[in-house]
Amino acid sequence: MYALIDCNNFYASCERVFNPKLIGKPVVVLSNNDGCVIARSNEAKEFVPMGGVAFKYKEVFKKHNTFVFSSNYSLYGDMSRRIMNILNTFTPDIEIYSIDEAFLQFKGFDKWNLENYGQEIKEKVKRYTQIPISIGFAPTKALSKIANKIAKKYAVQTKGVYAIDSEYKRVKSLKWTKIEDVWGIGRKISMKLKAINVYNAYQFTQLSDNYIRKHFSVVGLRLKNELEGKSVLELEEVKSKKNIATTRSFANNIVELEKLKERVSTFSSSCAHKMRKQKTACNAIMVFIHTNGHRKELKQYSKNIVVKLPYASNSDITISKYATKGLEKIYKQGYAYKKAGVIVMGLVPESLSQQSLFYRENPNHKVLMKTVDKINSRLGEKRVKLASQNITKTWVMRQERLSKRYTTNWNELLEVS
Repeated sequence: MYALIDCNNFYASCERVFNPKLIGKPVVVLSNNDGCVIARSNEAKEFVPMGGVAFKYKEVFKKHNTFVFSSNYSLYGDMSRRIMNILNTFTPDIEIYSIDEAFLQFKGFDKWNLENYGQEIKEKVKRYTQIPISIGFAPTKALSKIANKIAKKYAVQTKGVYAIDSEYKRVKSLKWTKIEDVWGIGRKISMKLKAINVYNAYQFTQLSDNYIRKHFSVVGLRLKNELEGKSVLELEEVKSKKNIATTRSFANNIVELEKLKERVSTFSSSCAHKMRKQKTACNAIMVFIHTNGHRKELKQYSKNIVVKLPYASNSDITISKYATKGLEKIYKQGYAYKKAGVIVMGLVPESLSQQSLFYRENPNHKVLMKTVDKINSRLGEKRVKLASQNITKTWVMRQERLSKRYTTNWNELLEVS
């Protein structure tokens, strides 16, 4: 059996852990630079949609006495790590699906009452972290997603835990699930299915294998098997990322090339640091810039470029050098740029990177980057920078409503009086 563990309104719940006065009150969490709504408590879902642009809902927030927070990723990431460590005590077979979701596999639990076991898991996570979770058990990953939705939708009846452990429950659950809510079926595919009178998950399983393979490929056929109770999607191991991106919207528009270069250099260093953490190097870099599409009165321009490296690298110096060269080629004067980004691609293990016959990276870079990482780890990130970065200023996102990093910063620990 599989279980999908999902943290309820995770970002909002994290804010409530260290600020109990928020319990029962509407809570909203905003995206980078306080742009739009990315998380809501149940109380806030009644009057603000997911993705709602923050400044358009200022009056609505005020009317409903809403507590609004900037994204506190240091806090959310650490709380997620704690929860995943707790889940790992119940079974070694775990796939961390996202910051607030994980699939667990339970082998040899055939004679166990999984709903009771789920309550144990739920209570332990709540006791150690104060984060509420929902749990769905089923024979397959796709069915466990549906079981989790039922556990969350009918929290009072299920007490947050539901198991699809019989054929009757499987069929009933599939008939309850709208086709657009099935894991792996997006808006376009659901529209195609509705056109042939398939409105729920059960009706999807009644289509023939040949029809699904022809119109929805082998991926659709795997999904059908999963919904029928035949497990074909195994737990995935944690793998290194194939691409790494660092992108930001600016608080104010940027016109000057030199300021854009500084931003791109900073993004390049961030990507290089992430590559070194997972021991990979890149063979190509994509750089992009674009103006603010919401400012219709301004001239609009967007462009990206892919720069191939002569050798694989994860050095701040090399990545920044080639990224800024790419920026120079796509930059145009007379435009007000709102966003830029760097994406490193073609990642390979740093120990197996292919060397060029005529070009090779300075071997001192590897020792230097190791030293820089060690210093920044000890004294705090961004203490040591490239000269191409602004050494007198640390660029930060607009986070006007940021809560404290209660679990990761000594100076922001919770005070008890």
